Amino acid sequence: MKPLVAIVGRPNVGKSMLFNKLIGQRLSIVEDTPGVTRDRIYGESEWCGRKFRLVDTGGIEPRTDDQILSFMREQAEIAIQHADVIIFLTDVKTGLTASDQEVANMLLRSRKPIVLAVNKMDSVGAPNPDYYEFYNLGFDEVMPISSVHGHGTGDPVAVSAVHGHGTGDLLDACVAYFPDEEEAEEESDVLKVAIIGKPNVGKSSLLNRVLGEERVIVSNIAGTTRDSVDADVDNAHGKFTFIDTAGIRKKSKVDEKIEKFSVMRSLLAVERADVCVIMIDATEGVTEQDTKIAGLVHEAGKAAVIVVNKWDAVENKETNTMRDMETKVRQGLSYMLYAPVLFLSALTGQRVDRLFQVIQDVHAQNTSRITTGALNSVLADATARVQPPTDKGRRLKIFYMTQASTKPPHFVIFCNDARLFHFSYQRYLENQIRAVFGLTGTPIKITIRQKGDKEDV
Repeated sequence: MKPLVAIVGRPNVGKSMLFNKLIGQRLSIVEDTPGVTRDRIYGESEWCGRKFRLVDTGGIEPRTDDQILSFMREQAEIAIQHADVIIFLTDVKTGLTASDQEVANMLLRSRKPIVLAVNKMDSVGAPNPDYYEFYNLGFDEVMPISSVHGHGTGDPVAVSAVHGHGTGDLLDACVAYFPDEEEAEEESDVLKVAIIGKPNVGKSSLLNRVLGEERVIVSNIAGTTRDSVDADVDNAHGKFTFIDTAGIRKKSKVDEKIEKFSVMRSLLAVERADVCVIMIDATEGVTEQDTKIAGLVHEAGKAAVIVVNKWDAVENKETNTMRDMETKVRQGLSYMLYAPVLFLSALTGQRVDRLFQVIQDVHAQNTSRITTGALNSVLADATARVQPPTDKGRRLKIFYMTQASTKPPHFVIFCNDARLFHFSYQRYLENQIRAVFGLTGTPIKITIRQKGDKEDV
């Protein structure tokens, strides 16, 4: 799993601007998926060859009765709990405040590696004298070096989120605390499964049914589940850890600011998971909110199962009712045609037992490797059937294809000119790969490289 870096601090110190600067410089996976919000608080980046996840937590106001500010503090605490490294951002223009000190105390209690950053150091040359005031927080004493790697420092890092000054030093300090890649990639025989969906769709009911006990509070009040809940299951199908998440609510004018942060739990659960179970209410069908939630899973490259819950509550079922409902689900989630659809009832237990095998199947596809020989055999057959496109007399020539990685399967195709590789032909090749190798339940990623590009796959 990629390390998680959380940006925290009191409101208005420039966290979102720093987040956008770090993501914008080294953006690695952004995809225009229908329904995926562009109002990001979460993204992926890369520095010195290490890929990592970045989360913007919103401002922490240590003591407040304001609903939004207290909610933002709660979200920040969740991010801190899951983070591998914390960037504590302060503001040189306002100087060291009592709130900064309280946030610092809270972070020190977390016992996580912390990189102190002083923002708005916009001019180059001699640092603003107020910068030295932040040594009073004492991070240089409690965290002089990274205990794991023997380098990295607790000294404040001067940065300018506006101009990008100091961001390299900041990321160097963060990377120093990352776990070794071998340690990060350590495999487990326990499958982690995130159950996600909008509120009141039956996530907790499904978890209780899977566990066979009333482990999670079940209520028809939307938002009863306030935190992610992990539950271990060991049965004939294998070992699983199920992660029940707070539902992602639909935005409204009143709650828009709160809702920006309400997706954080589900985002972190998706990232932790090997397989995501996307729950849809059979009585409502696919809603706009469902497309957004499914888009998060698709974008993260996770194996997915679409579960249509409350099938027992659908009245006047006929022979084709299930087939018609599946067609509507496919139309609503048209970018996830690869995901299997399972109809069940968490309340009665109908078809719940089949879920385990489907989870195992899609995970196997998400982690599958295909030999270069087999891939190029399919490629030769596909290009013989449908000739590669031409433009102004110049024809696309495809040399070969290889698989670079898994989770999701990532294929790299080498050609003479990437500009000739139309999206439609890329989609055609993806369909041919799926037709031969299956890859049910997993997105696949295709990268086009032309002759002369670095082959750093």
